[in-house]
Amino acid sequence: MKILSVIGTRPEAVKMAPVVRKLRETPGIESVVCATAQHRQMLDQVLDLFDITPDIDLDLMKPNQSLAGITAAIFEHLDPVLASVKPDWVLAQGDTTTVMATALLSYYHRIRFGHVEAGLRTGDKFQPFPEEINRMVAGVVADLHFAPTEWSKQNLLKENVPAEKIVVTGNPVIDALQAVSAMGHDSESQALLTELGLTGEPAPRLVLVTAHRRENFGAPLEAICRAIRSLSENYGDAIRFVYPVHLNPNVQDVAYPMLGDLPNVRLLPPLDYLPMVHLMKHAALVLTDSGGLQEEAPGLGVPVLVLRETTERPEGVVAGTVRLVGTDEAKIVSEARLLLDNPAEHEKMAHAANPYGDGRAAERIVEALLRF
Repeated sequence: MKILSVIGTRPEAVKMAPVVRKLRETPGIESVVCATAQHRQMLDQVLDLFDITPDIDLDLMKPNQSLAGITAAIFEHLDPVLASVKPDWVLAQGDTTTVMATALLSYYHRIRFGHVEAGLRTGDKFQPFPEEINRMVAGVVADLHFAPTEWSKQNLLKENVPAEKIVVTGNPVIDALQAVSAMGHDSESQALLTELGLTGEPAPRLVLVTAHRRENFGAPLEAICRAIRSLSENYGDAIRFVYPVHLNPNVQDVAYPMLGDLPNVRLLPPLDYLPMVHLMKHAALVLTDSGGLQEEAPGLGVPVLVLRETTERPEGVVAGTVRLVGTDEAKIVSEARLLLDNPAEHEKMAHAANPYGDGRAAERIVEALLRF
């Protein structure tokens, strides 16, 4: 059985890496990997970490690329790949433009498509944008839906997906997190922690920030940065704020002017996945509009405030591992201070059970493909 895994961005690479590894070591499966490189540098970091060399690299990323441009490029360049490889299955993860285009191209070629991390929904087609529609398109096309949780399975059933086409697997991000967390510090991670003053005694507390979502460009991101500035001025040397800033100019041109002059705020280029995991392990709190960090940080016992109005991962909200705070400056500040100043509130979130799996998602995905 020949299986083509298509990967476009760093989050896709993190979540597909355990699946690719399991496919590679399973007898009877020929694994082929295609990178669209919708993100280039950040994708390569993860592929190197997990020792994955794409068999096909389309290298499509262009600076400040438009949605229409990257979509057209994926359609044009991935189409002949499917025609020449002729896989029995195509796999893609999540809700990026790469996933949406891959799903449709698989349909055009009448090739079975397996959707990893299927069934996430907010019910608002613009939150997150364009991910909500991307994953719905992938869901319409998919022949097998690998749902990370029971909640995501129920979303698919409501959309009339047959139950026999849905497999609840857990999320492979937990597989990846466990593998990377066990690797220990590399030289980059150790140097970064030392530089930030996080290895001494007593070490300052760390608040890790990521904010880069397209729907937060402009005024919402400015409000997030004002909140970080307010918190940094309030806590001074007692807390370090570390913000790996996305390469998109819409993020860079806001974060650096608004936060670059604060002594306890460190703005960094995007980090490799290994040092990012070790930063999470040291963090007292994560502020993020990311999807993956909502799953990863709770796996390390770190509370998360989600800088979005909605989330396609409500399991974490129900479990108490994350809280939705939106992009209102005052709310971000008050919720962050509650967790930083109130040990009981912090402990309650830190010790809540992570609902996203046990680290065996890749195994279940491959077993389902073999059974189908």
